[in-house]
This record gives sequence, structure tokens and C-alpha cells, in this order.
Amino acid sequence: MAKKTNYLIGKAEELAKITPPPKMNPQSRDLYTVEEVVERLAPQLERVNRELSDLDEKLCPRGYGVAKMTLHPSFIAKGHFPKQLIRDMGVRPIGSKAAEVKPDKWMRKGAPKPSPSTTIFIAGKLDKFAEFGRKLRGVDKDYYAIDDLMKVWSFESISESSKIKDNPASKPGYFEVGVHLIPGGSTDFIKQSFISHAESHGFEVRDDISIEVSNLWFVPVIGDSELAVELARHSFVRVVRPMAPLRSFRPLVRSLPGSSRAKLPSAPPLASDIRVAILDGGLPESHSLVPWLNEYKLSDPSSNDYPGGVEHGLGVTSAFLFGPLSPDEEAPRPYTFVDHYRVLDHDICGEDPLELYRTLTHIEDVLISRQYEFINISLGPDLPIDDDEIHPWTTLLDSYLSDGQTFLTVAAGNNGESDSALGLNRVQVPSDSVNAVAVGASDRVDENWNKAIYSASGPGRAPGRVKPDLLAFGGSHHQYFHVLNGEGDSMIVPQQGTSFSSPYLLRKAVGIRALFGDNVTPLAIKALLINSAKRNAQSQYQIGWGMVLDDVGALIESPEGVAKILYQGELLPGKYLKVPVPLPKMGVSGMVKISATCCFSTHVDPQDTSMYTKAGVEISWIPKKGKNKESFFQQVKKATEAELRRDAAKWETVLHAEKRKNGNKLDEPAFEIHYMARDSGAEVSAKSAEVIKYAFVVTLEAPKHKEIFSDILDAYSEVLSEIEPRIVSDVEVGV
Repeated sequence: MAKKTNYLIGKAEELAKITPPPKMNPQSRDLYTVEEVVERLAPQLERVNRELSDLDEKLCPRGYGVAKMTLHPSFIAKGHFPKQLIRDMGVRPIGSKAAEVKPDKWMRKGAPKPSPSTTIFIAGKLDKFAEFGRKLRGVDKDYYAIDDLMKVWSFESISESSKIKDNPASKPGYFEVGVHLIPGGSTDFIKQSFISHAESHGFEVRDDISIEVSNLWFVPVIGDSELAVELARHSFVRVVRPMAPLRSFRPLVRSLPGSSRAKLPSAPPLASDIRVAILDGGLPESHSLVPWLNEYKLSDPSSNDYPGGVEHGLGVTSAFLFGPLSPDEEAPRPYTFVDHYRVLDHDICGEDPLELYRTLTHIEDVLISRQYEFINISLGPDLPIDDDEIHPWTTLLDSYLSDGQTFLTVAAGNNGESDSALGLNRVQVPSDSVNAVAVGASDRVDENWNKAIYSASGPGRAPGRVKPDLLAFGGSHHQYFHVLNGEGDSMIVPQQGTSFSSPYLLRKAVGIRALFGDNVTPLAIKALLINSAKRNAQSQYQIGWGMVLDDVGALIESPEGVAKILYQGELLPGKYLKVPVPLPKMGVSGMVKISATCCFSTHVDPQDTSMYTKAGVEISWIPKKGKNKESFFQQVKKATEAELRRDAAKWETVLHAEKRKNGNKLDEPAFEIHYMARDSGAEVSAKSAEVIKYAFVVTLEAPKHKEIFSDILDAYSEVLSEIEPRIVSDVEVGV
């Protein structure tokens, strides 16, 4: 009799319990005297007031202006946000970005060094700025906001040049402008003020296709490139950047001589209850996907196909349904049916540079429908990510994915050979989304794989530092990725690109759902993929968390000497959740490798690039009951916020690490997860913060303990149970 295959140990979240918070012993001291702070800040604020008063009133709608306040690097944790000072100034925080400051003093030992800090954009009436400037000269230690004032490093106005970005690949005369809005209340007066200002300099403002996310308004503007600086003079303008072109649909592989025909399967998909959407460039009139295509929808039926769009769309959909095709083998059976949306089309009016905004509105329509749990996007702006600014494509995706109900893959980009010194090889928008899975490409499927040279590299923006999230096979000149083409029935063409690795990874994610059904959430699938990913000698900036396993079975099975344990649930704001790691009654024999992965979803603040995620976690590791907590995910205990930010850990939506322990050194081991919430960078109360979804996967590998899987189930038979496939099938799960 064949040995039973072990899969996942589930319901582990039932072991988790809320635990009392640790005792806090805050220690703080003043770096400066009140006189020193006033002497530094008062002249700065006087200069800000002079520069704001010199602005034309048309640039300051209803007498409002915008300045920036930068915090001292020792005071950038969410608990240090200067709420009282901002309130007393009569201004509103409207956004933030990362900064670097070399202070003259700091809390740490040694000479001060340039350190990460935060710049906060503040908006208020000009007379309020002036009034506080006069008040500042007279404050003393009894001033009720003195603690906040001591945390401020500088006040500055915002130069036009700092708002302007460059993109040589863009078509001259087409811009994307990000405009700050004041949260709460009407903001139309700011929009109308900017429109009037832009039109007075001859610009056409396309507010009809503008996008508003949180308190940022992104609007396309057309006009003279030489006058772009005039747009930036408006006080509420955050950024002016050339409109990015569409990522090229030109194939990375030119047509090769000869042709082959794919052997497509005759069986129907394994499951019919999974909703999957491919958002791409459409499908040709004649193709071989009809048996597996549920619906084909045109987002704008009045528009034409985009040049090269249908060929790209067919290849991407082929990659999802079958993976890389081979002329010598029958293609694997699809896991489910698929819907294809033509979201990218050729506007009959010919406004190609604005195509990305039209495309984004089409994508938003699909996301709003909430019809799909699995989505792939293999297109986007030809624009490497920017550490200072969030793009509307990224923001929109993150906003709709914040509930953790959708697994969305996005191609990282094929710009990996661009200039790394200029950051032109970094992952492209919108693969910097913290709630999506950014997919790069490997050059092979065998053990000698590396990141494909064309595949975009990290790092991502912090938070979201580890990008791409994962690699999947995308093809190379060593080993092509064959997909269907539109020139003949079941004909295949060699390709390579992250456009194909992304849907190929989605295929594996859908495969897990097809086999396990609703027993695994989208976040759990993400955690399983990352937990099992293969790593090589290349840096994390190259490969992210690693290359996803090619065999879907290996993602869901626990072979001899291995136990994969899955926790799925919710985290309560401010609470500490103790997550026990179940062990056999008699402990673990020999050495054990513990691989742990935590994934959660979060709402975002697009106007706060350095404090983008509203949720963060601190996770401690307790290997022995009653002993001190240890670090597991490189999160430094009692570290400053700057140190944690450099670790890319505290506010990241994905955490993964591994440790090796002697089995007899483990005694009721557990993790402790502390969920922290913030809003626009400021600490929020547990009552006002939202509950978030999480998934936690722990894999125990103990080569000397062959029966660790069944021994754990025996020890916790009243709580834990095995998650087994819902379908017994001869489906090929190897790709």
C-alpha cells in the first residue's frame, strides 16, 4: 500500500490567544534646551513666511499655503508624531516623504551621521503661519506643545525644482501632476485653483480622466514643456512628472524560423468555481483558448485594439492556462476557466500619451466589481519606481487590495539591463504595490536558475523594500517560454519576459485554490508561495523572497520529516497575539529548521510615502516557555524607527525568516505578533484602527524525525486537522 501523502496542518489559528502586553519602561531625555530649539526654528519659520507671502495669491487658494516640517531623526516613530504642535499652529498634515538629516545631536552614542527622517507637508492659512511665527519667539518650557516642538528639526518652504521629476522616455508636453488636497471638507477650491493656474499658462487640464486617491489628486496636463516649472509654483502641487509611456509590447524574442503546434488538453479545467481575470491587451478574433475562456470583455467597445495588444494578451492568457508550452508534450490541464478583459486599447481620438490613464480607469472598473479573487496585470507605465512619490497605478491597486480578499500578480518589468546607478533597472510601477505580488523572471526552471537579465531588480520603496516578491520562470535565450500565438490554430511562439512569469505564478496560486477550495485564503496562498520559495546566491534585491517552486505539489505537501502549519485569521489593533508552534508530545528529534512567513493586508496612505502602510507588526520569538523573547525576523528589539526602517521589517506586509534549532532546546515555542496601527504617520487608538487579515505559515524540517507531521496531529488531535485536497484527480500539478 502506497504511503499516504501529507499536506498542510490547518486550524492552527485556534491555538493562538491574546496575551497581555509587555511592561514598558520608556526612557527619554531632552536633546536641546527650549532656547536652542527656538533659536534654530524661529528664523526658519520667518523665512518660510516671507517666501509664502511673496507668492501670487492665485497660487494660494483662499489664502492657503503649504510648507514642510522635518522631524529630528531621533523622533520619527509614530508615537512621536507632533499632533499638538500641528493643532496649535492651525495647520493640517497633508502628506509626508522620507528625508535624510545629519543632526548636530542625537540620542545614540557616537558622532551624529546622516540618518533617515520624515518630512511632513503642512497646509494652512498664511496668516496662521505668520501668527505662529510671532508666537514661537515667546514660547518657554510651559508651552503645552513644547514636547512636540522639541522633535522638529526644521521648517522650510517647498521649491518648484523639488517637485519636478524627469523621464527622458516620455513624449514631450504631456505631464502627470499630483496635487495635495486637504482631508475632510470640500477640496474643489484647490482643484479649480490649480486648473485656472495651469490654463493661464496655456496648459490643457484633463480633469475628466483624473484620479483621486485619499487626499491626492492625479491629473493629466498637456502643454509646453518649458513651462512645467509654472505648474510646480502652485502651492498645493506635490509633483510634476512627464507622462510615462506604456511598457513596450515589442517581443523580447524576434520570430524564429519554423513553427510548432501545441498539444492542448482535451479535459475541462479542474475547477469551475474560481473567478480569474486577465487584464491585458485583448485577444485576436481567432484563437485556441475558447474551451477555457469564460468571457471576453472589451472595457471600451468603441476603441480599436492596441498595436501588439492582442498578441500580448493571448500570450499572457496562454501562460496562465498552461504555463510554458512544449511541442513534444501535451499541455497541462488548466486549473480553472478565465475571463479576459481588454483594458488597454487604441483610443480612436489618438491620445496615446494619455492611454495609461484611460487604462487605469478600465482596471478600476474591474476591481470595483469585486468579482475576482485572482487577477493578473502584465502591463503598466514604463517607469521605474520613485522613493519619494507614489504613482496612481500603485495607489489604486493597493486601495482595492487592502481587504486581503484578492490575489493579484503584476509583472515587475523587463528593464533589468537599464542603468542601475540611476535606478532605471528597479521594478516598474505598479509592481511596488504592497498588497499585490510583484513577479520577476527566472531564466531557467532547473536548479541552475538565476534571475533573467532583463527582469527588473529591487529594492522597492520602504515599506515594500523586498521587490520583486517572487520570481517565476519567464524564459531566456537558454530556455524559451513558449506561448500560443494568433497566426494559426494552436501554433506556439518562443517568448521571454515578466509578462509571462507573472501569469505563470498566478497559475500556481490558482492551482492551490483549485485543490484546497476555500480552506486557504488568498493571503495564505501568498504565504505558502513565499515560505517554500527557492533561494540562490543572488541578493534579495535581485530575487526577492526567491523563485516559486515549479511543482505545485511541493507547495502543498509535507514530505517525510516535514510539517507545514497554517494559521489564518485576524489581528486586533494594539493587541499581542501569542502563536504557539505545535510540536510532538515527546519533542523533536535532532536539528530542526524553522521557516516562518507572515503576510497581512493593509490600507495605505498614498500621500505619505515614508509611512505608506497603515498597519505594521512586531513579531517576537520565544523558543522556551518562560524565557526571554528573541528576534526572528531581523526586527531589532528597542531599535529606533530609523533602524527598523533600514531593516525593512516593522511596516512591511511580508516577513520571512529561517532559524535552525536543536529540537531538544524547544519547549512550548511560540511567536508573539503585535499589530500596530497608524494614520498619516500618527499613532491611532485601537478603537479607531481596523482589524486586518493575516496568514502565518511555519514549516518545521526535522530530517531525523520522519513522522513529525503525524506526531503533531496526534498531539493536538482535538484542535488541529489536516487540510487535504478537495478533488482527487489525475491533474498534472507539476507546472
